[in-house]
Amino acid sequence: MNNFSEVSALLKELCAAKGVSGAENEAAKAAAKLLEKYMPAKIDPLGSVTGTAGEGETHILLDAHLDQIGLIVTAIDEDGFLKVAKCGGADIRVLAAAEVTVHGKENVFGVITSTPPHLSKPEDSNKAKGFDEIAVDIGMTKEEAEKVVSLGDRITFNGAYSELLGSRVASPSIDDRAGVAAILRCLELIKDKKLGCKISVMFSVQEETGGSGAQAGAFAAAADEAIAADVSFASAPGVSGEKYAKLGGGTMIGYAPSLDYEMSRKLSEIAEKKNIPSQPEVMGGKTGTNCDEIQVSGRGVKTALLSIPLRNMHTAVEVCDLEDIESTARLMAEYITERGGKNA
Repeated sequence: MNNFSEVSALLKELCAAKGVSGAENEAAKAAAKLLEKYMPAKIDPLGSVTGTAGEGETHILLDAHLDQIGLIVTAIDEDGFLKVAKCGGADIRVLAAAEVTVHGKENVFGVITSTPPHLSKPEDSNKAKGFDEIAVDIGMTKEEAEKVVSLGDRITFNGAYSELLGSRVASPSIDDRAGVAAILRCLELIKDKKLGCKISVMFSVQEETGGSGAQAGAFAAAADEAIAADVSFASAPGVSGEKYAKLGGGTMIGYAPSLDYEMSRKLSEIAEKKNIPSQPEVMGGKTGTNCDEIQVSGRGVKTALLSIPLRNMHTAVEVCDLEDIESTARLMAEYITERGGKNA
């Protein structure tokens, strides 16, 4: 059954809402509105969206992070240019001449400065500038800029939600609005089923800057098990196939020391039994996702990771395949159904 239009509509709405780490209010409001369809939603003290429904012996937490990478204003120089620092893992290599939006007292369009090749030094021709060397041009004097922009304002990278061929789409902030969409789609798949387990949902803040939202939210939820839905690296020209998954090849089931091996194996078995496209992702240390914080919260939580292959991560043209979001949602739904059935 092809429900990619539903997934696409979800993802487009989520990607349109802005939410750089530490300033996720707009994204949180959008996610909370969508979650309300399935359970009462609230925003916790750090800004994460949370909700709980159902009852049973087993309590399962579903997590995806809300925040997107961006920049933060650190200074306004004498000529009105904005100096910035990265907020999350912004890639300096793709920022020259990028179009951005400064979220000040009002949204202000800007462009990141770029030195023409004619004026660059020979020794600088093959390297990217550092964050201390770039600036955002908003076309204002210092006095004009100070009326609408404040230090600490966040900056997002401009880009449209675009449909590519087949079931692929490109947009800023697919990391990790794709995971949020997968969880919402999962809830749609199980909404009419009688489940014998308690389900909590957390759309967490500040993952890109260390995972504090997930750490606090997982402690409050105190679940028995957790499944985090995030993104991981998709195949691309010039990269090793051993470290990247196939775009459109299905959800990536994580195996790592910080992940519960039995949960990973069970997810793999369910995927095979239910003909859900999947592919393994093996990590020798930490996952670099919220799983690392969730696992050690409270008394400890058995944790699994499902990742959606993503190309061009941490850019304004992130590319994913809607089929991978759907397979992630289906696998979560089947896992919940099976776990709940044992307690019914």
